[in-house]
Amino acid sequence: MRIGLYPGTFDPITLGHVDIIRRGAMLVDKLVIGVAINRDKGPLFTLEERVAMIEAECAILSEETGTEIVAHPFENLLIDCAKDVGAQIIVRGLRAVADFEYEFQMVGMNRALDSTVETVFLMADARRQAIASKLVKEIARLGGDVSKFVTPRVNQALIERLK
Repeated sequence: MRIGLYPGTFDPITLGHVDIIRRGAMLVDKLVIGVAINRDKGPLFTLEERVAMIEAECAILSEETGTEIVAHPFENLLIDCAKDVGAQIIVRGLRAVADFEYEFQMVGMNRALDSTVETVFLMADARRQAIASKLVKEIARLGGDVSKFVTPRVNQALIERLK
């Protein structure tokens, strides 16, 4: 069984994430969405809320793709998380050149730690390249409409949280 790991903070999950999950699911038999705990980022949503949002969105994607998609919180090294879930592939999304520079370094470090885990990059869909969770939260905080960037369920969660 080919298992992929798509890690991130997902605070909140955006349509850009959904696009990468859908496309990543086509490459593997099982896709694990690694939800980083990362307390340093000061997430808007709790870990439990982020996992619940991901599970709700991924239930639909799992049906669409025929691939098992599960959420898995983690706080350890990404390469250790990959080992924990049995992943042979790490899936990463790229939006811009700046993403590549960071990811290039990360791949080098991960390969030094475990050369058996491969990283696969998926370019963001052109319509989704500008979407970043950080920007979505900022727009929502300032009263802007983020419905073009997130699913209706996530949009409602943002509205509720920022009341």
